[in-house]
Amino acid sequence: MSQEARKDTPEQAEFRRYCRDWLNQHDAGTPSVRLPQSAIEIMHGEQLDYLRKWQGEAYEAGLVGCDYPLAEGGGGRTDCQLVANQEMARASKPFLPNILGLGMAAPTMHFHAQPALKERLLPGLFSCKDVWCQGFSEPGAGSDLANVQTFAERKGDKWIINGHKVWTSLAHFADWMILLLRTDKSSKYDGLSYFVVPIKAALGKGVTVRPLIKITGETGFNEVFFDNLEIGDEYRLDDVGKGWQVAQTTLLHERGAGPMVTPSSGRGSDKASAVGDAYALINLAKDSMRDGQSAANDPLLRDQIMQMIIRQEGSKQGARRAKVEGLCEHPMRIPLQAKLVMSEVRQDSAAVAIDILGAQSTLYINDENAPVGGEWPLAYMNSYGITIAAGASEIQRNILGERILGMAKSK
Repeated sequence: MSQEARKDTPEQAEFRRYCRDWLNQHDAGTPSVRLPQSAIEIMHGEQLDYLRKWQGEAYEAGLVGCDYPLAEGGGGRTDCQLVANQEMARASKPFLPNILGLGMAAPTMHFHAQPALKERLLPGLFSCKDVWCQGFSEPGAGSDLANVQTFAERKGDKWIINGHKVWTSLAHFADWMILLLRTDKSSKYDGLSYFVVPIKAALGKGVTVRPLIKITGETGFNEVFFDNLEIGDEYRLDDVGKGWQVAQTTLLHERGAGPMVTPSSGRGSDKASAVGDAYALINLAKDSMRDGQSAANDPLLRDQIMQMIIRQEGSKQGARRAKVEGLCEHPMRIPLQAKLVMSEVRQDSAAVAIDILGAQSTLYINDENAPVGGEWPLAYMNSYGITIAAGASEIQRNILGERILGMAKSK
């Protein structure tokens, strides 16, 4: 019996058996194209089609949206999404592509949308029939999110949207966007409102999506322009002027600290799944040469690898501690620090991998001679997007220090 299974409730134990049986019997098949390392790097329709099919099958089987009410298209279970995540990871299944919808849009709608809107949109989100993206960042509003200037002007029961969003992952495929807008220019925080917007249907009719090419050569990021886009008031979440409060629900879940558990991120290609884990550095060192011998014999590299493993294990054990009542003097500290810690562990692990590879780290994913398919250099470059997303590491430290630990504000 696994460590997780020992603490299962009867409902979770029954569901875990079901998940294992279903996953053992259902194969995602072999993709015809190389898969990216995560959902936010999906570039091609062939990649999305393969991953969308898998998410749809997992949803139909009840492994996605497990804890949402039946009326919202969920499974109506209690604390079972984590069980499904654990079993999908154990079975090494592909990641779910609609991660922005599952991790941010779904919980935000669950807590703030009108019932009719939830019933209409959530089933398609869970199944990946509809792909979602997030419209928060702007050229002048990144870490200072409350400074967003994309404006929605009310005209009766309609809103007219004008402005510019940037760093919008998956916008090139998205059917829907969660969108933080300014509706009142006289107040920074109370002048914000929150909407869901059908952007694919409006392409060329008020919405323009342009790809942003990253240093990796991938195009998962985009910028989105709104030019007199008209939407109905039924797409507004919560009250006018409550957008900042709604956005906090989104950010809490984006940082992994919200009550609704995000379905598993899973794995990418077989080679991509070998990176990002500190333990994978051991085999990388054994297979790499340094001064005519295995890099694993270098004591400095061995120490660096062990330090990364210690940090990774520390984060995992901290997550276990967070579930034990009485062991957390600041209950939100561990959940909120998880994104900060793991994003930096992954970045630093990739940096150690680059050091291990030495000159071979210059060989990229299109080079047949690249070790591990060139995935480690790619992981290193991609890691900077993760340490910035959901608030840069500096912002995360301010939140932890000021809001959780009660420390004085930094100047």
